[in-house]
Amino acid sequence: MPSASYQTRRDEIETYFDRTAADAWAALTSDAPVSRIRRTVRSGRDAMRATLLSWLPEDLNGSTLIDAGCGTGTLAIEAAQRGAEVVAVDLSPTLINLARERLRELGDGLDVTFLVGDMRDMDLGCFDYAVAMDSLIHYNVADGVQTVEAMAEQINRKIVFTFAPKTPLLALMHATGRLFPRADRAPSIEPVSQQHLSRRLEQVGLVQDWDVGRSHRVDVGFYKSQAMELTRR
Repeated sequence: MPSASYQTRRDEIETYFDRTAADAWAALTSDAPVSRIRRTVRSGRDAMRATLLSWLPEDLNGSTLIDAGCGTGTLAIEAAQRGAEVVAVDLSPTLINLARERLRELGDGLDVTFLVGDMRDMDLGCFDYAVAMDSLIHYNVADGVQTVEAMAEQINRKIVFTFAPKTPLLALMHATGRLFPRADRAPSIEPVSQQHLSRRLEQVGLVQDWDVGRSHRVDVGFYKSQAMELTRR
């Protein structure tokens, strides 16, 4: 069962992305003009998305993929363009509606199903691959690992996800409260070191069936995120 901390943070995230910042994220994930700060975030997200996709087969025909925390659907659509059958899930109905609209505008018959909800509460069946880009960074390490553990039960080949790396700067900002939510700011991120995250994955038994593979950090201006790869043995 999800913890109380997970439920609380999930509600904060849903409110932020569905109401407070939906227009900002629509602009950020398009080619619309944005501020200098948001340009660095856009550039970082583009680099991270390219990294995660590069860890998947170039040809995804015949494969199934779930995009957990898909936002406006950019990664899900790119995976479908490689041939994958994609199910993409997000807490925000507003962002899901935008993702569906962008998919319709492409009009090329891509196999993507966009759903509103929390993957941990949904019986979606099994998939070959799972991607969770910047959807776990707002949860504490225990809740984030529990989510990866829940995903692992449904995935046959590989999980790629991101976490907020615990750098000295991020740790200081977090400790002093500068990353805590305000009315116009996203829920705080939860930095964690790769070593600590790996230990927690080992403690829940994931490393018995999964190999911890590549890791890559993207640090562009105001965007700081680190990717991790888990491959089923």
